[in-house]
Amino acid sequence: MKNELIRTLTETFEGHAQEAESGVEYWLARDLQHLLGYSEWRNFLNVVNKAKAACEGSEQVIENHFVDINKMVELGSGSQREISDIMLTRYACYLTAQNGDPGKQQIAFAQTYFAMQTRKAELIEQRLLEVERVSARKKLSATEKELSGVIYERTGGNHSFALIRSKGDQALFGNSTQTMKARWRVPTSRPLADFAPTIILKAKDFATEITIHNARENNLDSEPQISGEHVTNNQAVRNTLLERGIRPERLLPAEDVKKVERRLASEEKKALTDAPRLEE
Repeated sequence: MKNELIRTLTETFEGHAQEAESGVEYWLARDLQHLLGYSEWRNFLNVVNKAKAACEGSEQVIENHFVDINKMVELGSGSQREISDIMLTRYACYLTAQNGDPGKQQIAFAQTYFAMQTRKAELIEQRLLEVERVSARKKLSATEKELSGVIYERTGGNHSFALIRSKGDQALFGNSTQTMKARWRVPTSRPLADFAPTIILKAKDFATEITIHNARENNLDSEPQISGEHVTNNQAVRNTLLERGIRPERLLPAEDVKKVERRLASEEKKALTDAPRLEE
């Protein structure tokens, strides 16, 4: 496919994109029909129906990507007639192209065009999730540091911090820290939290915040008292997770958060390096 044709098709596809009040980008099926080289609506509707089936097969809600609408169109006589149309998200367009006639040049282009754009969205979503996890890990580290300080204030030393944290893990996972490290294959020298999924990081942080609050509010001044408080809070968080169908000890480990953090930093540095600059 020649570069000039690719540029023309790209501009044509992007020129037909519209934005809903919710900010979601969409295309109208009757516009996409012609963009994909279909002259008959009934033939194109068969393709759209196949795309809907594929959407349902990928466990997506069809109504989130294919929205039936009615619109008025001008007739040659100057009168108007109401016809049916469908609002298609980018993902819906991708599925439609995937189920179109592969012999059509427009279909071949659309398959690549929407696949690339959908992949970009997936990469953005993945990066946001990674940023959230790194942030949650940093927050937990700060909260645990604060708990260590509270233990020092209350007991005259922070040597019992590791023991208290270990008891919290036992209450949250129903297993010891060492058992979870073995299950998640965490190196002996690394914290369990560095391999914990985001929901566990936030659960541990919440339980620790409550421990800090109650240790101060209730003047807890010994390791057994603070440990008991921390165990109670982690058990309460565990019960909440279990009620929502989440069993902490059965969750899969996440990628080493240090590797994720380094990757994000590298990507940010590269983006800054590659960014266009104004000529001096």
